[in-house]
Amino acid sequence: MKTGASLIFKAIRIFFGIFMILVYFGMAYLLYTNFFDWTTEPWLTARYFFAAILAAYGVYRCYRQIKGTDYYRLRDMEERNEEK
Repeated sequence: MKTGASLIFKAIRIFFGIFMILVYFGMAYLLYTNFFDWTTEPWLTARYFFAAILAAYGVYRCYRQIKGTDYYRLRDMEERNEEK
């Protein structure tokens, strides 16, 4: 049985995960559309590279969020609590 604290903690993690996905996609969009008005040559081409990297990482985080992959061992903690 899950406790109220673990449910709140899980809800906060889900909210934060979705928020970070939106941040990465938002930054990729801003870089792609030249929101920061980078007109000098090194930054003009580099912004497409950084936009692609941020978008790819946003997709990766979205995949992890949907799949439920948790790197902080919360599932192990939940399994231990269920065994007790």
